[in-house]
Formats: sequence, C-alpha cells, structure tokens
Amino acid sequence: MSALAVRGLEKSFGGLRVTAAVDLVVEPGERRLIIGPNGAGKTTLFNLVTGELRPNAGSIALFDRDITRVPSRRRPHLGIARTYQIITLFPHDSLLRNVTLSLLGLSPLRWNPFVRLERREPLIVRAREVLARVGLDHLGKRPLAQTSYGERRRVEIAMALAQNPRILLLDEPFAGLSIDERRDVLRLVTGIPRDVTIVMIEHDMDVALDFAERITVLHFGAVVVEGTRAEVVADPRTKEIYLGE
Repeated sequence: MSALAVRGLEKSFGGLRVTAAVDLVVEPGERRLIIGPNGAGKTTLFNLVTGELRPNAGSIALFDRDITRVPSRRRPHLGIARTYQIITLFPHDSLLRNVTLSLLGLSPLRWNPFVRLERREPLIVRAREVLARVGLDHLGKRPLAQTSYGERRRVEIAMALAQNPRILLLDEPFAGLSIDERRDVLRLVTGIPRDVTIVMIEHDMDVALDFAERITVLHFGAVVVEGTRAEVVADPRTKEIYLGE
C-alpha cells in the first residue's frame, strides 16, 4: 500500500500544459522532496492532490483509495494536510485562536455559526498541546502580526499537524527564513513521527536534501529525475535543469 499514488496526472490552463503525465508514488512514512525551477509545476501538483484544482486526466489515490473526484473540503477528513508557499493565517488573531480555528475545521461545530471558541475547552486544550509541540505555547495569546516570520511558519505547520494528518504536504517551509529559523523549522519537521508521511517542495537544497529520502525533480510539469539523494545529485539532467550546469 502506498501513501500517495499519482498516475498520469495532467493539468492545462488553456493551451499551457502545467502538469504533464506525472507519475508519483510515495510510501507510508517516507520523506519525499520535490524540487525544480520556478514554473516547474510543483505547487500545481500540490493543488491537484488537495483538490484545489481538478486534473484534466489521471488519478490520485490516498492509501489506495481513489480521491480524484473527492471535493477538496473532504480531503482533510481523509488525512491530507498542507502548508502554503505564501503564509495564509489570520494576522490579527492570536496564535492560539489560529490553531483552534484549524481544529474547528474538522469538527461538526464548524456548521454552527454561533459557536464561541473560548467556551470550547477541548479544542483550546488541544490547540495548546499543538503549540507546545512546535515550541510556541508561551506565545499563545500573542497576535500573529506581532510574531516573527519564522514563528508564523511554525504556527502554519502546527495548524496542519492539529488535523492529525496521515500525509503532510509542505510547500517551501524554509522560504524567507533566517539560518536560525531554518534550523528550528528543520528540527520541527524532522521530529514529526513516521506515522505521518511528508512530501516537501523546497528551493533550499542544502537544508532539504538532508531531510529527504527520495527526491523527485520536475521540469515543465513533468518528472525528469527521481531517486535517492546521491542518484539525483549525480544525474546530469539535474545539473542541467535545476543547477543550470
């Protein structure tokens, strides 16, 4: 059984083909890195997996269940969580409220327009536990706008982990971070238990290569190289396409 199996995935916008017959199989517990130059189709691939985009052809399976036509709103309930290249949080709310809202999204309470989060103690307790997991419990009451960029990255990962995912998609989690912030986020990500499969898009090769067990290189929407770190780094196509050699 694979955690994620993408077969013959195609996506075009008008005459522009952005995903070209992509095949990708990720095993349970695996740490997979997806790299490629800007415009390679990496984030589009994530958007197809999460259902934010619909493919023109091909299939997507999560733990051997075909989810190709499952609406995006249902996929988190099946075990998919993700972060975004551009942080998508509520800047004027506290860290604790941001994480609590992510928990509410999977709760039947989300259908109640009159729900008052401050009275939902189980959700708040769980949100505090998740913030502690990413080392931010001491900042729970602070507005997000008053935190550093690196702390916001960790909040976003906390919100994804709060949903107890089986597979976590990280879209450039190290983008824009300082050296110290990258170290903190890398420590956080590498500490995630193996019952969570992780697929990461990243441009910071030095950090990401240390994390990944297998690497997939995309170029013009197609998989051109795939293998272990040593195999991918040694492949002349990687040097030509990604490193510009």
